[in-house]
This record gives sequence, structure tokens and C-alpha cells, in this order.
Amino acid sequence: MADEQTQDNQLPEVSAEVEAAGGELDARIQVLEEELAVAQDKALRMAADLQNVRRRAEQDVEKAHKFALEKFAVDLLPVVDSLERGLELSSPDDESIKAVREGMELTLKLFQDTLKRHQLEAVDPEGAPFNPEHHQAMAMQESTQAEPNSVLKVFQKGYLLNGRLLRPAMVVVSKAPAEAPPSIDEQA
Repeated sequence: MADEQTQDNQLPEVSAEVEAAGGELDARIQVLEEELAVAQDKALRMAADLQNVRRRAEQDVEKAHKFALEKFAVDLLPVVDSLERGLELSSPDDESIKAVREGMELTLKLFQDTLKRHQLEAVDPEGAPFNPEHHQAMAMQESTQAEPNSVLKVFQKGYLLNGRLLRPAMVVVSKAPAEAPPSIDEQA
């Protein structure tokens, strides 16, 4: 019986040790679960950051391809302007320059077709409402025929490259005519 009493006394000590070890294990499990959650959160954030960097790099490459011709196109625009001015100033009825004029027309058409092929479009807003994003007002002129803030005349065409403004159109904008001062009736 003495052995049984010794075993009964040892059982509570063993169960207390098991409970204490179980509590430590529970605490350790809790700490490990928290560390795992933090590590998973970091991994998700790193994956999202990597995806953002990839997307930004793809957008940068796309923009570089889309607007690679920007400087070159800006340098060619004065040539197109000169051809257009030359055609405006030369008379289509003058027989002595008819061949030169035809050559200029063909050259201008070739230039314009090439610009269109490379997504360069002209902004020629005559008669359209003034748009400060695409037009540069050079002067304002009173007009009774046109709506106020509409383009009366285009000094120089503007150009867009893939929808981005390369050069604004230089324009004259209409304004409402000034009201005549009231006349004074001197006989009254």
C-alpha cells in the first residue's frame, strides 16, 4: 500500500508538470501563429510590391514606344508648316510655278500621310470652341458672326502624338462685340 500512496502522490505532481508544459506549449503555439501571420503579411506585401513594379515598368516601356518619335516629330513640324505656307502664298493660276506647286502639294501630302501613319494628327480648330488644352490664344478679336470664345483664325496648326499634345495650335479667339456707349440725348 505504501507503493500505491507514493504513486497517488506522484500523479498530481506529474499532472501539474503536464499542465504547466501544456500552458507553455499553448503560449509557444500562440507566438508562432502570430509570427506566421506577420510573415504571411510580409510575403503578400512583397508580392504586391513586385507586381506594382512590374506593371510600372511595362507602362514605362509602352510609353517609351508610343512617344519615341516625339522629338523627331517636333523637328519635322516646321517643314510641314513651311510647305503649307508656300502653298498658301503661291497662286494656283500662275503657269510659271505650276510644276513647283504640284511638287510641293505632293511633298506635303506625303509628309501628312507619314505623320498619320505614326499617329501624329493635326489640330486645326478653325470655327471650333477655344480649348486651352489644345490651343494657344495669340489674340482676341470682336466678332458678330462667331460665338464668343470660338476660334476665328489659325496662325499655326497644332499637333497631337497618340493623343498627347506636341504643339498647341496658335489661334485668334472671338469675343463679344463691345456694347456701344449709350447716346446722350442733348435736346432733352
